[in-house]
Amino acid sequence: MSNLIGALSFSTVPQLLSQAEQLSAAGTLDLSSVTRADSAGISFLLELNRRAQANGIQLRIAGANEQVRSLLKFFGLDGILALV
Repeated sequence: MSNLIGALSFSTVPQLLSQAEQLSAAGTLDLSSVTRADSAGISFLLELNRRAQANGIQLRIAGANEQVRSLLKFFGLDGILALV
């Protein structure tokens, strides 16, 4: 399991991209310490999911707060990303 901390946003995602392979290989991504997300953060989660699937891994998203869940639902992605 890998943890993400703080905001998943336009300003933080570029730094997180260097960890994308490691994060996508973890199997479960813990978002319980993520304070908020914007569209760049959601795109980052989709990229992690794409990389995981390319390696035969089902990426699960755990601990997403209500703001993140609402954003995923708004974009119609709550059925694409495996929220647990």
